[in-house]
Amino acid sequence: MKYKEKKSKPAPKTTRGVASLDDAKDWFARQNIEEIECVVPDLAGVARGKIMPVRKFLGAPSMNLPLAVFYQTITGDFPEFEGAVNAVQSDTDIFLTPDLATLAVVPWAQDPTAQVIHDAFHPDGRPVEESPRQVLRRVMALYREKGWDPVVAPEIEFYLVDKNTDPDYPLKPPIGRSGRPETGRQGYSIAAVNEFDALFEDMYEYSERQGLEIDTLIHESGVAQMEINLRHGNPLELADQVFMFKRTIREVALEHEIYATFMAKPMAAEPGSAMHIHQSILGPDGANLFSDPKTGEATPLFYAFIAGQQRYLPAIMAILAPYVNSYRRIARDSGAPVNTQWGYDNRTCGLRVPPSDPANRRLENRIPSSDANPYLAIAAVLATGYLGMLGNLTPTAPVDTDASARGIELPRSLLESVALFENAKPLVELLGATFCAAYATVKEAEYETFMRTISPWEREFLLLNV
Repeated sequence: MKYKEKKSKPAPKTTRGVASLDDAKDWFARQNIEEIECVVPDLAGVARGKIMPVRKFLGAPSMNLPLAVFYQTITGDFPEFEGAVNAVQSDTDIFLTPDLATLAVVPWAQDPTAQVIHDAFHPDGRPVEESPRQVLRRVMALYREKGWDPVVAPEIEFYLVDKNTDPDYPLKPPIGRSGRPETGRQGYSIAAVNEFDALFEDMYEYSERQGLEIDTLIHESGVAQMEINLRHGNPLELADQVFMFKRTIREVALEHEIYATFMAKPMAAEPGSAMHIHQSILGPDGANLFSDPKTGEATPLFYAFIAGQQRYLPAIMAILAPYVNSYRRIARDSGAPVNTQWGYDNRTCGLRVPPSDPANRRLENRIPSSDANPYLAIAAVLATGYLGMLGNLTPTAPVDTDASARGIELPRSLLESVALFENAKPLVELLGATFCAAYATVKEAEYETFMRTISPWEREFLLLNV
């Protein structure tokens, strides 16, 4: 494994975000920025957009892309648009406006470069409903109407793997500084993290320069599987941070001649990777609405929030587990929760209430996989909790035993999940019918692409036996 040379002095610290285009102009000058990456997250969470000189950006900060950017599948194809949008509409221009609060440097670029995330609008000024950022904004607006302020904290697992240029070969763990790959489970091992010290030093530096607030780094139970926890905060800001962090760790890994992957189940014999989402709700006075201010006990609102997630978890699996590979993680004895149960500090439940004082009472949704789009995953879990609070739903009794013994309570395939998603009318109304139609169309197209590939299992067991 080839590491970069240690830097003789730390790179200059920079902050993320400015208030206006004039502030951006000054910021560009201070950082000697020459180019800017104008990006928008698509349905997969992939950065789409354009790179332009700073002078052009300052002269006309909005840019145009076809609406079809939100209909592109993970394979780069475009589905049949019937049922979502017609072919002519799909090729019409939308306008992307920068959210200057997300302006940051691109630390891995060779030349001084900045990046900024954009919001998408139609020519008449309407937000593009298919945009993942807009879906999350839509859900957050519903909370604001009630005087509620949602707070989230994502935990993202990922694997470091050796470079793999031939997809027919399985992934292998990378070589660390000892010159040897991991051969056994090293959960929570400091020494195993230290194997990649140089990589993580760069990761922390690049994250700091982009204003990404990493709380902790741990080694998870899989071989070279890591987990990053981000500090809690505003859902849109945290989704932006996850989006930017994924780009960052992949780029850092490439600099160290390995890969970082957020596949839900990249290696058959290893645990899957999750994106756990901690959630709480603050009231107008900033107090946690999940705790009674006098007694400190859990409130009816907290239990209704849990109940909403219980009821609608199967319907949002298409978002929380968005690819065929995602369902390899949702299996009994896989270490991942496979149920809609909840419990106090019970990691076998899909919904866990972590130990905390009343001010920090929260719900952890352990179902999302790390391949999920952070904007959509956060929007989906908050939407289900909102429906629970709106309907004053009642949860089942908490589980204090092994919840996995109750069997698999979640859909086991992408097509089954998409069908449940499309038929959940309260969710469709809340997330937006246009978005839901687009998302279902893209997922069905991705499944059809997958079905055109013959797997080694089929050749091994069917070729000469059937």
